[in-house]
Amino acid sequence: MAKGVRRTKSRFGSRLEPFSHVDLQLYAGRNLDIVTQAETLDPFGPVLVADYPRYTCATAIVETAERLTSEEREPSLRLYLLVVSALRALSETARDPSLVLDAFLLRAMALAGWAPALTECARCGSPGPHAAFHVASGGLLCPVCRGAGSVGTARPAPATILLMAALAGGDWAGAEVAPDTARREASGLVAALLQWHLERGLRSLPMVDRGAGDRSGGVPIDSPLSGPSSTGTQLANGSPIDVSS
Repeated sequence: MAKGVRRTKSRFGSRLEPFSHVDLQLYAGRNLDIVTQAETLDPFGPVLVADYPRYTCATAIVETAERLTSEEREPSLRLYLLVVSALRALSETARDPSLVLDAFLLRAMALAGWAPALTECARCGSPGPHAAFHVASGGLLCPVCRGAGSVGTARPAPATILLMAALAGGDWAGAEVAPDTARREASGLVAALLQWHLERGLRSLPMVDRGAGDRSGGVPIDSPLSGPSSTGTQLANGSPIDVSS
């Protein structure tokens, strides 16, 4: 808690604005910690709020981070580094903000233990490629497992799975050449995975401006999904988003 932060003469000024990367000194209170000092490390806010697509993606990123760190006073260093890297990628590079968001969601989900199976069957582990994708199972399904009561199986294009794997693994050269159809399908599957695991959707995700058309769906499915549909994540090592290339 920051006392008097809204006052015009507040000593914190704009250092506690949304999307600010700051170094804080806190006084441990009985219920809430009180901010006693704030130093700006990276002022991402001014750039992000001036660009609506980047602003909406940044909002979804910070809400996801909040949902994945529900335990107070439990540090999550790898998620913290991932959030900072994602905000830096949005504010300091020309990359498609939608791709940055989906890369963050895939990697954050991996840190939570929910990495989707993108190269093998999610149930039996048989190597791919496989054509079917089942949100409730956690990724691709082989022909045998697909017939075992997998209601709501999606059939994304091969390019969609390649894009998701590229985003999860930090292969930006491969991700940035993906066609818009693959980006739309990938965004829909990532969103469905996240909502399935969180058991409810993010309030900010429907507001995300995907730029070239709506990228929230477009995946052919055999029948309606048998559970929630929203955002997922990958990258087993949880490495920060690479913004250097």
